[in-house]
Amino acid sequence: MSQAEYDAAIERTLIGIEDALDNCDRDIDYERADAVLTLTLEDNGSQVILSRQSANRELWVAAKSGGYHLGFDNSGDEPGWKCTTTGEDLPTLLDRVLSEQMGEPVSLGLQ
Repeated sequence: MSQAEYDAAIERTLIGIEDALDNCDRDIDYERADAVLTLTLEDNGSQVILSRQSANRELWVAAKSGGYHLGFDNSGDEPGWKCTTTGEDLPTLLDRVLSEQMGEPVSLGLQ
């Protein structure tokens, strides 16, 4: 993946997450500052942070349960961000960590 392809994929992903949060029925605020998207759970103030790691061409997710590194996987039928340690795709990982931190099921409906 070239740097331009990586940048485009990250931008699409972050915009998709922002759109999903705008349509979510949970109290999750977000703030984007350049390469970092911070999700704040209003009920308890905890945060999930997504950050662009251009040097590695990765997307990192920091949550209470740990830090996750995701690389873009073009090899399957459904290309997307995959966690290098858990094998989860980004929608599954994000729903899981948000659910764990909220203490109730969260589904952003990301593709």
